Amino acid sequence: MTGNPVTWLVAVWQVLTAAGIAVFWTTWFRQPHVEPWHPPGYVEHERVFFFPDGALASLLVASAVLLVLEQSPGASLALICAGMLAFLGIIDAAYFAQHGMYARDRGGPVNAFLVIAVLALALVLAIRYA
Repeated sequence: MTGNPVTWLVAVWQVLTAAGIAVFWTTWFRQPHVEPWHPPGYVEHERVFFFPDGALASLLVASAVLLVLEQSPGASLALICAGMLAFLGIIDAAYFAQHGMYARDRGGPVNAFLVIAVLALALVLAIRYA
């Protein structure tokens, strides 16, 4: 098991991100999504991201565990996660911008936080494990 505090911090960040993804989807499917400012097709667009987000959350946890246990596949999985995080973060950033979803009255602060957090973790994983 690693004694490296940076590895532990990255692993905790990965697990917290995976947990955040799980909480997001657990709550998202329980809400009606009838806000008048949602773009046409919002629910259909968002719903499909459940599958890649689920895969990402699983890989984040697997990578974190392997990194802490100092197993070599952990770094490779971290890089895969970095790519997935970057892809999903860029899609969200563009979608939110195109549809005015950074406005305060449209959940903008939360949307901006999510995009920044996802892209920041992607960058950290890419730099640390490349």
